[in-house]
Amino acid sequence: MYSTKYHRASSVAEATSLVSAAEDGKFLAGGQTLISTMKQRLAAPSDVVDLRHVDDLQGISVSGETVRIGAATTHAQIAESEDVRNVCAAFADLASLIGDPHVRHMGTIGGSVANNDPAADYPAALVALEATVHTNNRDIAAGDFFVGLFETALEEDEIIVAVSFAAPKKAAYQKFPNPASRYALVGVFVADGSAGARVGVTGAGSDGVFRASDMETALDGEFAAGSLDGVEVDTGLMMSDLHGAPDYRANLVKVLAKRAVVAAV
Repeated sequence: MYSTKYHRASSVAEATSLVSAAEDGKFLAGGQTLISTMKQRLAAPSDVVDLRHVDDLQGISVSGETVRIGAATTHAQIAESEDVRNVCAAFADLASLIGDPHVRHMGTIGGSVANNDPAADYPAALVALEATVHTNNRDIAAGDFFVGLFETALEEDEIIVAVSFAAPKKAAYQKFPNPASRYALVGVFVADGSAGARVGVTGAGSDGVFRASDMETALDGEFAAGSLDGVEVDTGLMMSDLHGAPDYRANLVKVLAKRAVVAAV
């Protein structure tokens, strides 16, 4: 690992100021990606600004049917939250499936969302729930936030402070995990909300997370697994790597979507 300067920020304003003043500053959330890349000398920031101790980024609140989760909240805290489970058990279940206990107790939702790994779990849930990503400067709809592989709408020195979403009538998440990393080879989050059915897919798309609109249309007719029987998943949208070919991933999307609908109802 190259040498770097470590800063522990106590506020969002201090964090942005420290990064702006640095030659090549980076925000540190849970560190599950940044620290690993630094150890491999694939990243060499001059300064690292730790966000884990910023009070404004902590905590989970539920107001009526709206859930708001601070960016520095860990996966374990979300998985164990009765507040989250009471209004959207599927979201808590998703958090419980991320990585292993160490990852869940160190990794944060804000760090994961900002990194936008194409096999991360949260993006599928956020697009299916039509969530909002709140930053220190603005509010961004999840559908506009994720723009490509490891790419987001975040601007330089912009920090995610929270994510929020309205509780769906029913929802569920199913994933086929890589047995080593526990990342989603394919993950499908289905939700039935006020605007109708939504289906978010992660791990499969060649351009990252996406909504399966054909499946949504079918489920709007009847929110039942059988409604997806005639829906075909476009293999041209699928990524291909050593873990799975496009047709394999396309089949997994359909299988997992049907399982998620069964779990939701």
